[in-house]
Amino acid sequence: MYRVFEALDELVTIVEEARGVPMTASCVVPRGDVLELLDDVRDALPAEIDDAQDVLDKRDDLIHAARKEAGETVAGANAEAERTIADATDEAERILADARARAEQMLADAHDQADRTVAAGQAEYQNLTDRSRAESERMIQAGRDAYDRAIEDGRAEQARLVAQTEVVQAAHAESARIVDEAHAEADRQRADCDAYVDGKLAEFSELLATTLRTVDSGRNHLRSPANLPSSGGRPTLYDYQV
Repeated sequence: MYRVFEALDELVTIVEEARGVPMTASCVVPRGDVLELLDDVRDALPAEIDDAQDVLDKRDDLIHAARKEAGETVAGANAEAERTIADATDEAERILADARARAEQMLADAHDQADRTVAAGQAEYQNLTDRSRAESERMIQAGRDAYDRAIEDGRAEQARLVAQTEVVQAAHAESARIVDEAHAEADRQRADCDAYVDGKLAEFSELLATTLRTVDSGRNHLRSPANLPSSGGRPTLYDYQV
């Protein structure tokens, strides 16, 4: 391409310095020199055009590779985000299921314990009542005393059974606390997942911006007139290109 511009500059010089024809805008130029320069331009131009096409093809390959890499990065980030969200969801569901099972087990145990305690108290009360009724007539006073003691014992046992209901209330409170902790843990893991996805998207944006700046820098370097040879102050073909 350098020889093409040099030949064109020499042609411009020949035309500028050619002797003019009087009364016309024409001039007289050396035919042999002009034809020789035109032959040089014709011989050099195809090879330089091929070189320019190679540069354009390489630029297209770079752009295609950058776009492909960017697409793969986005796809990988999306897949990683989906896996993280799925794992967090599964973990949260497992924690909630464990909390519910634990709460249900505690409630069942509390109900069973309360039922056993009530049944034992009722059996003991019934036993004491039957025994008091079976007392013989000759120990009426003793039977009455035993009956009174049995009544008092039964009332004390009933009071104790009523107090046992606090176990049920404590079980409900514990189950509510476990469920609240599970919800809090799920929210935290979801927030961590969102932060991870935002970080990956920021890294991808920075990588894409760096790649685009590199491609633009290479393209501007190829088009810069500073990379062309100087023509000694005279206007060249590059001076007229946009």
